[in-house]
Amino acid sequence: MAKEKRKDKTRVVLRTGELQRTDGSYQFTWMDENKKRRYVYSRNLDDLREKEKQIAKDKSDGIKTEARYTTVNDLFELWKVLKRGLKNNTFENYKYMYGTFVRQNIGEKRVTVLRKSDIKRYYNYLADERHLKAATIDSIHTVLHQIFDMAVDDDYIRNNPTNNVLRELKQSHVFQTEKRRALTRPEQELFLTYLKSTPSAQHWYPVFAVMVGSGLRVGEVTGLRWCDIDLEEGVIDVNHTLVYYDHRTDESKQGCYFNVNTTKTPASNRQVPMLDFVKEAFLMEKEKQELHNLHCEATIDGYSDFIFINRFGQAQNQATLNKAIRRIIRDCNDEQLLNDENATVLLPHFSCHSLRHTFTTRMCEAGVNVKVIQDALGHKDISTTLNIYTDVTKELKRAEFEGLDSYFKNE
Repeated sequence: MAKEKRKDKTRVVLRTGELQRTDGSYQFTWMDENKKRRYVYSRNLDDLREKEKQIAKDKSDGIKTEARYTTVNDLFELWKVLKRGLKNNTFENYKYMYGTFVRQNIGEKRVTVLRKSDIKRYYNYLADERHLKAATIDSIHTVLHQIFDMAVDDDYIRNNPTNNVLRELKQSHVFQTEKRRALTRPEQELFLTYLKSTPSAQHWYPVFAVMVGSGLRVGEVTGLRWCDIDLEEGVIDVNHTLVYYDHRTDESKQGCYFNVNTTKTPASNRQVPMLDFVKEAFLMEKEKQELHNLHCEATIDGYSDFIFINRFGQAQNQATLNKAIRRIIRDCNDEQLLNDENATVLLPHFSCHSLRHTFTTRMCEAGVNVKVIQDALGHKDISTTLNIYTDVTKELKRAEFEGLDSYFKNE
């Protein structure tokens, strides 16, 4: 006698693995590729069978069953373990961005439910409600794209939902990207003269003069040790960079801490000739420390004897230097306007990195060969140097033609 087929309360024949629960809902049971029993539920049979179709398709396409229970945060933890080839400060920045903006948001979502529209909505939220700049969203996207690529490679999902989303976001939002502006020659002269002649700001002159006259990145400057400079030969040996982590947490390290890293790229490992005023700045710093009996008290990853230290003998960091610049801009401009309310030269808003750009601009204005500029700046790719060079020469051309126009009008 044939076995009677199971039916639900409405007498509909149930398929293998299906059953109706006592509360009237439906359940489907199956074995995954690891012989582990899995379950899905639904309020009605039609919805349950749609889920069965998806399960069958996933099995056919080789999609892992556990993907249904895997969140973006789960995959991020795996990505952290497997990721190689990133500089430590870049890796720390990615982890910080993820923890700040992703973990409590889409990080809690299961990877199988996220669609391209969800990622687009999330990026719009970051831009419109969190008011993040394009560069910040770009960093977040870099991590998410790699996580979802890994999920595709490991058969958790079929397609990467972040593909092309950032490009579409940039096109739709038309992000305004501010070009870093170098100080003009009058602004540079005002800045350095103010530092040198103002008692309350004099202690900042050496570090900022070195930045203006060498083009070193801020981490390269703050990481300089006395053994890295040759005052007799007039050469700065750039062989490492000092990185400051602000309010990050990494296992045993918490809050703010320093690390010494290799230079940004192999090309950044270089020797930079000292200009006369740069050499003078180093000598001023040495004299100031001897006068006040200041000594470096910091040892970071085995490195010590840092040149630029604070009053406690600890290494300087970018945040402190940028705050100092903001105060200097304010006080300098106040003094200029107090002396002449129609002052034609005032300091614009700028940062430490603007001083690197200022050095580059002075080299371009002086007609220095572009390959020499590339070597001095430590650019790995000549296109990076050429982009700056082109921008500067474009401005120079415009200024020259303005003078030419005035010449013709006076004829």
